[in-house]
Amino acid sequence: MWKLVGGRMIQTTDETRIKFRTNISQEILEQLKGLSEELDTYSNYLLENGLRNVLAAGVIEYDKNLRPIDRIQYKTTYDQELLESVKKFAKDHKLFINDVIEYSVGYIDFDDIKTKDYKHRVES
Repeated sequence: MWKLVGGRMIQTTDETRIKFRTNISQEILEQLKGLSEELDTYSNYLLENGLRNVLAAGVIEYDKNLRPIDRIQYKTTYDQELLESVKKFAKDHKLFINDVIEYSVGYIDFDDIKTKDYKHRVES
C-alpha cells in the first residue's frame, strides 16, 4: 500500500496482514485461481470474503468424513484479526482451520470483493 506522508508517496507494507501456511484442497485452489483471474482479484481476498461471511453467520455444518484428499500446502497472507477469529471459530467448533477455510468458499459474496488494486491503495 502507499501512504501520503508530507506530500510524498511512500510505499509501505500492510502490517495488519500476516503470513499463514495451511493445507487446502488443490481442486478448490484451482477454482479460486480461475475466479480470481475472472474477477481481477487474488485467491486470498476471495477466501477472506468467504471467511468473514462464515464468521458473521456464526454457524458451520461440516462433515469431517467428507474432507478432501487432494490437499496441498498453501501459503498466503491474511488479515491478522480475521485469522485470529477463524482460529477461535475453528477451535470452538472442533474443526481444523483448513476445514473452515475450505468451507468458506461456498460463502463468498461476489458483489463485495477487493480487487487487485486494493493492494496498491493510498492511505493518509
